[in-house]
Amino acid sequence: MEIKLIIGLGNPGSEYKNTYHNVGQLFIDHLAGEKANFKKKSSFEYFQLTNLLTLVKPLTFMNQSGGAALNARKYFNSKPREILVVHDDSDIPLGSFKLSFGRGSAGHQGIESIIKSLKTNKFYRLRIGIRPSKEIRRKKANELVLKKIPTREKQILKKLFREVSVLLPGNEQ
Repeated sequence: MEIKLIIGLGNPGSEYKNTYHNVGQLFIDHLAGEKANFKKKSSFEYFQLTNLLTLVKPLTFMNQSGGAALNARKYFNSKPREILVVHDDSDIPLGSFKLSFGRGSAGHQGIESIIKSLKTNKFYRLRIGIRPSKEIRRKKANELVLKKIPTREKQILKKLFREVSVLLPGNEQ
């Protein structure tokens, strides 16, 4: 796995900050650190983490992530197989993740947009679980993704981010 771009999905705007749907961008912020100075392009912002690894946050809404991903791919001259897209997954329990390559969208509109724009599904995905473990009635994804993340669950995600980040190329700690 030779990753050059990590794209964290989410929605722009303060009303979406710290929601489950922005877990991909929260992960990018974790990798970049507090003092990161992101540079803006028309549809995305980026931070050069290392000489070989760039972090990208689309400035588009989740469902239009494909245009930003395509623009970033072209700008950094990357192949789809060199891209890792990080996003929320309501089918995976909170505190868990799955890494996959070349899969369909499974109904995730941001991923669907990226597959259509790149004209391939041959990229990596880091699917971060957001399904609360103590959920009595299983909510539909659209009932969950725009809710604010409670403090206790933010701590679970931060722990997961630390664990996952050491698995990424050039980020061993």
